[in-house]
Amino acid sequence: MKKESMVFTGVRIMCALALALVAASGVALAKDVSPVGEKVAVDGNGHAIYQVEANGIRIGYKLIGSGEPLLLLTGLGCTMDRWTPAFIEEASGKYQLIIMDNRGMGYTTDNGQDFTYTLFAKDVISLLDSLGVGKTNVLGYSQSSVTTQNLLLEYPDRVGKAIIHATSTDGKAVAAAFKSVPLPDNPTIKKQLEAAMGWESPLDKMALIKNQVMLLVGTADTIVGTQSSKTLAGLIPGAWLVQFKNGTHHLQFEAPVEFSRIVLTFLEMNETVPTPPQ
Repeated sequence: MKKESMVFTGVRIMCALALALVAASGVALAKDVSPVGEKVAVDGNGHAIYQVEANGIRIGYKLIGSGEPLLLLTGLGCTMDRWTPAFIEEASGKYQLIIMDNRGMGYTTDNGQDFTYTLFAKDVISLLDSLGVGKTNVLGYSQSSVTTQNLLLEYPDRVGKAIIHATSTDGKAVAAAFKSVPLPDNPTIKKQLEAAMGWESPLDKMALIKNQVMLLVGTADTIVGTQSSKTLAGLIPGAWLVQFKNGTHHLQFEAPVEFSRIVLTFLEMNETVPTPPQ
């Protein structure tokens, strides 16, 4: 009995050491991103805004919260402040948010290149490279939902989970819808619309996406509609499709608590069932 007790004690010690090593490695993996570049401003909530030279421009961004990184990419004509405060507060309690301005908007400059979604994706990767981020979860809204499609197709190893929110597979239809929406007389927004005009999702490649993806859309979204989200959800293996009844293109502001809850639920859940051993 004494010998068995000693063996049992030894096993417990070994297990405790193993758990300690796992915990230590987890802490190392969860190390927060440190800002790089020049601090250029402070937002209304006291968060520092930085600019860093990347992909031929100066990209403006800010870091909020702590934990695994979550990159937020905003929509056409928007800046990095165009996220509901309720979502930022909730998400930053569990993730370190990397929030950037798109090319030519807010604190991000424009070097005169024609806008394309390939270029937008390279901007994202260049910022991640500058920050030393090898992989991040991504939430792309509206225009940036298409950038997120590009990231999944061209840089899948740099993306963890992806939320494609209020997306389209046909940029011409979206550009046409925006003609009825009052937009500022801004040359950057005009270039964004021109980029949309040239976009059509390569539907034949969507089945190649291995990342965990959620398509999120409001059923009353008159800008992009719901069919694109349904189409992509049917093509991307294992993709979630979440539709909010009566939600418009501004869903996150109409249902901020529910929006936050579904995004965080998706990010926190591993819905991939392990393959049983043969």
